[in-house]
Amino acid sequence: MARTVTRVVVPIILVTSIALLLQGHNFPGGGFIGAVLTATAFVLVYVIFGMEFLQAQVLDVSSDDSEYHELVSGYRWVFGAGLALAVASGLVPVFLGAPFLTQGVLFLEHLPLYGELEVASALAFDLGVYFAVVGGLLTILGEVGNE
Repeated sequence: MARTVTRVVVPIILVTSIALLLQGHNFPGGGFIGAVLTATAFVLVYVIFGMEFLQAQVLDVSSDDSEYHELVSGYRWVFGAGLALAVASGLVPVFLGAPFLTQGVLFLEHLPLYGELEVASALAFDLGVYFAVVGGLLTILGEVGNE
């Protein structure tokens, strides 16, 4: 029963996490809570199905012991890339003569299905936070799961 519920709930969790990530600059939500939900989906799959299933079926990594540490180093890389993106998104305005973390907005008009779409530079910061938190939490999960 738990496996069936997990198969239904994990996609809902992931869609909700992406929705929270994308609305974070206008409404409550953002990179942190979206990342926590994404990591929760991974934890749920890990607890219900096991690390071998998570590696082989979800992340498409072979499940022998030597690959396990490469998986954790991949999580660390995601953390580092997210941290770099968050810092870079704050420094770009400085190089353009504005204060650190100044937000800019771009309106994309005449889009099919959407009409107009607002893209804020805060999305880059939220993406950085998202990847940093997902990478950090999955690194912890991988290290604790190895014990």
